[in-house]
Amino acid sequence: MENYLPGQIVTLTVKRVIDTGYVLTDTDREALEILLHTNEAGEAKLTEGDAVDVYLYHDKQKQLIATTTIPHVTTEVFDWAEVTEVKPGLGVFVDIGTSKHVLVSNDDLPEFMSAWPTVGDVLYVTLKHDKNNRLLADPVSEADFEGNWDLATEELFNQDLGARVFRSGKEGAVAITDDGYRAFIHHTERKREPRIGEWVEGRVIKVKPDGTLNMSLLPRKQEAQEVDAEKLLTYMQQHDGEMPYTSKTDPEVIRQTFEMSKAAFKRAIGKLLKDRHIIIGDTKIVLTESESDPS
Repeated sequence: MENYLPGQIVTLTVKRVIDTGYVLTDTDREALEILLHTNEAGEAKLTEGDAVDVYLYHDKQKQLIATTTIPHVTTEVFDWAEVTEVKPGLGVFVDIGTSKHVLVSNDDLPEFMSAWPTVGDVLYVTLKHDKNNRLLADPVSEADFEGNWDLATEELFNQDLGARVFRSGKEGAVAITDDGYRAFIHHTERKREPRIGEWVEGRVIKVKPDGTLNMSLLPRKQEAQEVDAEKLLTYMQQHDGEMPYTSKTDPEVIRQTFEMSKAAFKRAIGKLLKDRHIIIGDTKIVLTESESDPS
């Protein structure tokens, strides 16, 4: 091997034992010396001349060092890795199973930070090197999944499913379900743009002929009506028992104020009226006496 790089898994030989661990070398390149610290040697009790499989990485001083802990993500293997730190302007760090967490560069993340993963989200990544041989984690692309999707069947239509988002944009998001199905979430089927790495739960609104799914993250109409009605009720309770909005209010004002469509607003008003929570006037809606006076 001409050059050793961070991210490689190699077999080296113990050149000598030192107080802090072991100095490793390549028998074909005895000038090479790489430290395996005691803390990174696990249960291994090595002696001079022993061969050992190690994973290489850079320490804080940019020195190449070794660990016997082999990561579950490599330059050849994709796997899920949890986000452990977010650095605006730099990227996010993910845990690949070793003490040294690896950077996902902001170049490989969405343009807007609102779609970046947060701590606890999980990315599907492999490892790569940049032009300076710096080790980076590289998020999966759709091309990496090409031909490897499981094929969904019609029985999944209208079923509730969970999925992990791995691509997100203004037009929509793409996620992979637990069962390996590709799920597309159109921007009209969500209230906000989901983060990559975020776990989302929704329902299947279409099973396509190619075995992929269309999902919606919006609640079903009955559930949405209850949520929206509660939102309007809370608003009025916080604004002296009334609101200056009715079925005649401009739809954009409704959307900006309550983050719901005019149709959803009218359905929520209908529910509150049916449940006798409100009285509708010409220019405003007010709570009934029992609602405005909790005592």
